[in-house]
Formats: sequence, structure tokens, C-alpha cells
Amino acid sequence: MTDLKYLENVVTLKLVDEKCIGCGQCEIVCPHRVFVVEDQLARITDRDRCIECGACSKNCPVAAIEVEAGVGCASAIIYSWLTGNEPSCDCSGGSSCC
Repeated sequence: MTDLKYLENVVTLKLVDEKCIGCGQCEIVCPHRVFVVEDQLARITDRDRCIECGACSKNCPVAAIEVEAGVGCASAIIYSWLTGNEPSCDCSGGSSCC
């Protein structure tokens, strides 16, 4: 599953480098290996692999990771697969991003 990518440049994932303490929790909990810890700091390897599940931000002890879990195109696509409905994004700006 680590080779899967969703839609380019739509994920809400952000890493605040100044807050990161390099604990590695993000790297451990991310199901798509979006993070790697190098030189005692986390780094995003490929934002487009993020499914916005929120595991990284919920497990970050210093709130260095921001992601709007359950919104955006990745969530809409997964929901459409599960329900058989057309994807409907909740992207900022009021226009569809899918």
C-alpha cells in the first residue's frame, strides 16, 4: 500500500519543523509511510501518499503535525468506494477539487 498515491497537491498535511522533537511517533503510526525521522527530526517523504487519517497528528506529543482528518479528496474517494456513490470533496474555496 505504500506505493499508492491519491490526488496531487490536495492533502491538508503540514509539519511544523520548529515544533518537532524527533520522537518518531508519526513514522510509527502512519499507514502509508509518509514520514521518516532523520537527524532527530521528522520529514514528510511524499505528501500525496497521505490519506488524511489523522493518526500522525493525534499521536504527535508536541502538535507539530496538522492535518484535517476526514476532509479532502482522499476521504471523499475512499467514502465513494465504500458506498458506491460519486466522490464529493469538502475542499476549501467552495469548488470541487476532484
